[in-house]
Amino acid sequence: MTTSTLRAAAPAAPAGAGTAPRGLLPVMLTATFMTALDFFIVNVAIPSMQVDLRAGASAIQWIVAAFGLALAAALITAGRIGDIAGRRRIFGLGLTLFTLSSAACGLAPTVGVLIAARAVQGLSAALMGPQVLVILQTAYQGAAQAKAFAMYGLTMGIGAVFGQLIGGVLIRADLFGLDWRSCFLINVPVGIATLVLIPRVVPESRAPQRPRLDLTGVALVTAALVTLVLPLIQGRAQGWPEWTWVCLAGSAVLFTVFGVHQHRASGRDGLPLVHTGLFRERAFSAGSLAQLAFWLGQGSFFLILALYLQQGRGLDALASGVVFTVIGGGYLVTSMTAHRLAARLGRRVLTVGALLMALGLGLLWLAVGELGTGGGTAGVAWLAPGLLVDGLGMGMVIAPLTGTVLSRVDRQLAGSASGVLATTQQVAGALGIALIGIVFYGALGNGSPDRFPHAFQLGLASLAGVELVLAGLVQLLPRRAS
Repeated sequence: MTTSTLRAAAPAAPAGAGTAPRGLLPVMLTATFMTALDFFIVNVAIPSMQVDLRAGASAIQWIVAAFGLALAAALITAGRIGDIAGRRRIFGLGLTLFTLSSAACGLAPTVGVLIAARAVQGLSAALMGPQVLVILQTAYQGAAQAKAFAMYGLTMGIGAVFGQLIGGVLIRADLFGLDWRSCFLINVPVGIATLVLIPRVVPESRAPQRPRLDLTGVALVTAALVTLVLPLIQGRAQGWPEWTWVCLAGSAVLFTVFGVHQHRASGRDGLPLVHTGLFRERAFSAGSLAQLAFWLGQGSFFLILALYLQQGRGLDALASGVVFTVIGGGYLVTSMTAHRLAARLGRRVLTVGALLMALGLGLLWLAVGELGTGGGTAGVAWLAPGLLVDGLGMGMVIAPLTGTVLSRVDRQLAGSASGVLATTQQVAGALGIALIGIVFYGALGNGSPDRFPHAFQLGLASLAGVELVLAGLVQLLPRRAS
């Protein structure tokens, strides 16, 4: 059964669809901002955590890895659970758990408690993420939907780009002597205020046919994602031991078995965890590949830029965060109008965005060469043009690409599609950090500051190639979103 057949058979949209309650978008965006910020802000807090909790290098790695692993492993399943149990209900559950686990992180007496709380945070973010995308897709129509996705993309970008700055400000302010703990505890009052609004402004929705949960599919995809993402997160730091290669090979087998199982389930009852008919729709299949390329570049770029600024040039977290705001400035300019550009230019806006990012990375490569091996803030302004152009390109890609991928997905499959899309983002981020990390750390050698410019330049050259691949993949998309 193809996606187009499913679309034709699905019930018509309910009367009044597209007239969303006032306050819906702010609630969705607040939750999105909290999870995006939490993913990136922890990097700034790591040095203080290490001292306060007397944590070793392995424990610190798991503070980061626990969140990412739980998030990636649960997204597809969470999307389907929302289809079954109700998206508002699962979104509210996720936000409740996220608020509680944020409090547990901020109050953690030991590193073990912090790691466990971070894992619950990741699971909570997985419960929320697909529901946000589906609620935006089903509550808004036409131009209003494009604008909602534009604001979603803007919020994700702000959380990612400004995470370092916000974390640096919180730690520097040291509110009530909380130091790094304020980076987590700030989520508590925001989460409570947002939870109060959910029953008033978020409409409930489910998949029209109330599908069953494919438990075999859940087990297979969870195991496949864990065995893929875990070695990507831990492999480089441990020197790629034998277990990482065993896991990666096992993940390939598990994904193959999962794909066969889902294909059979799609033909049997049409209600698997991930309907294979999704991938017959060009906007979804090609768009997912484009998402993979985009997020592969973004996560690794933010990492190597932060390392270059803080370890290569000796900037503190706050000064490094200020540099990141240049990307944010460019991003804000284009992301607020990207939906209008996409309506006029179609997929060409994505091509232009990808090429702008490649150009921005090229300008950064030149600037790093001009700066040489000096430290401190002197000359950092040379980085601004490249960062600004890269931000402009980012703003032209995130929201239009998300809207394009989901634009032709039937409501019956919306939760599943959103889960796949969000999982692609997380896997791509881990894959990018692993692959670009091989290039960057391989060139870095002993880690002396004078080696950072060369390592950063090699990373930038690799990422520019990724953006050119993205520009090529975009050509596989339909000319218009719908």
